[in-house]
Amino acid sequence: QVQLVESGGGSVQAGGSLRLSCAVSGNSYGLYCLAWFRQAPGKVREGVASVLSGGTTTAYSDSVKGRFTISQDNTNNTLYLQMNSLKPEDTALYYCAAHAIYGGSCRLSRSPYVDWGQGTQVTVSS
Repeated sequence: QVQLVESGGGSVQAGGSLRLSCAVSGNSYGLYCLAWFRQAPGKVREGVASVLSGGTTTAYSDSVKGRFTISQDNTNNTLYLQMNSLKPEDTALYYCAAHAIYGGSCRLSRSPYVDWGQGTQVTVSS
């Protein structure tokens, strides 16, 4: 099991940037996936970006590819999401999530992820 605490959300104008952080602690997994999800009011929670532990393999949703970058800093056990060229449709509650993996790649579907943070709000105004 893993404890996750997000920070870094806020309000920004369209075209701006934000960097989200997720402090990871209590990690008892060997190989694992970390990911960012988001959920806007009235919409389903969607996967935005994922990374395999060690930071060597990443995946992005089409809606953020080329604008967002996921990274992991193993020295301070922190997951990041750098968000550039933000759009009003990026407005949502952003969560980080984790699960153990025993092979394969880190998907952006919700079901394998069992550990979740409390979320941090991102609001993009036009």
